[in-house]
Amino acid sequence: MADARTTHHGSEPIKFAYWVPNVSGGLVISDIEQRTGWDIGYNRKLAQIAEAAGFEYALTQIRFTAGYGAENQHESVAFSHALLAATERLKVIAAILPGPWNPTLAAKQIATINNLTEGRVAINLVSGWFSGEFRAIGEPWLDHDERYRRSEEFIRALRGIWTEDSFTFAGDFYRYRNYSLKPKPIDPQPEIFQGGSSRAARDMAARVSDWYFTNGNTPENVAKQVDDVQGKAAAEGRRVKIGVNAFAVARPTEAEARAVVDEIIAKANPEAVNAFGHEVKNAGKASPEGEGNWAKSSFEDLVQYNDGFKTNLIGTPRQIAERILDLKDAGVDLVLLGFLHFQEEVEFFGREVIPLVRALEAERGRSRAAA
Repeated sequence: MADARTTHHGSEPIKFAYWVPNVSGGLVISDIEQRTGWDIGYNRKLAQIAEAAGFEYALTQIRFTAGYGAENQHESVAFSHALLAATERLKVIAAILPGPWNPTLAAKQIATINNLTEGRVAINLVSGWFSGEFRAIGEPWLDHDERYRRSEEFIRALRGIWTEDSFTFAGDFYRYRNYSLKPKPIDPQPEIFQGGSSRAARDMAARVSDWYFTNGNTPENVAKQVDDVQGKAAAEGRRVKIGVNAFAVARPTEAEARAVVDEIIAKANPEAVNAFGHEVKNAGKASPEGEGNWAKSSFEDLVQYNDGFKTNLIGTPRQIAERILDLKDAGVDLVLLGFLHFQEEVEFFGREVIPLVRALEAERGRSRAAA
């Protein structure tokens, strides 16, 4: 598996995505200053900056209730469409949560936006980790593996609706009889992203998802997840693309970058971080193997929602570029980035880091060709 992983990743440039701050509070649970806005004006400009900087994707978030600094939340699909209308090339991934959404609504929404934007919309199917959110909006809270079974049916239903006429499906959660959606999405079909670190999440990704997102981690630990997912996908005659979460702090010196992270953690909101940790660790423990996202996260890790500090994209542009290549060697296709001050740091990342990544990729390509 390692040889196949290295061969594939030597040929395609690694892609970059950013978290869309359509939820208030930024990307860290800290009282540090964050020059980041959650309003549409800020986000339209950010999307344009990111597109010019070389980012291929943006990921909108879905939240229905306040907490952990996220007192305000714009709905993900509508917000994604607004960003697509403000850009020309950027692909926007809209987070969708089974329960509030069913496949019929999601298929119709995404097919319409797909047609309106020449195929630039994708989805991130979020199986759910916050039981309090489901209770607040009157949605049943399923057991851990049941949530992933529902998500898998959701994806199978989406694909059927998007590709078949007279679609018929009989699942435990969703049923269709001779349903035809028109217009269908233009080809290629909308990409489907999915996250999670539990066995159920990895198995589902191997069977049905186009992309698998994992929380932040070291290249060595990411490689273990990649090999597990790709081995299972290969048995299904498939290959899944891999995205990893990271929080980037690029500064002229490593000392400056480390000082920023130290300040973020020093100014963390302990009550909010611990409350968040309680919820997400309970969600992971609910899996049969007792694992999942955040299972081994410390207080410091949890200050950044998805373990972004663990990926260690903290330092000079050169250090960060080299670490991104290490992630690529581990099997990563895309790095999903959060920042403290989004507009200015996305622009800096595009100017100072992405060109170094491309130069390193080209250098490695020449070395392999010479060998």
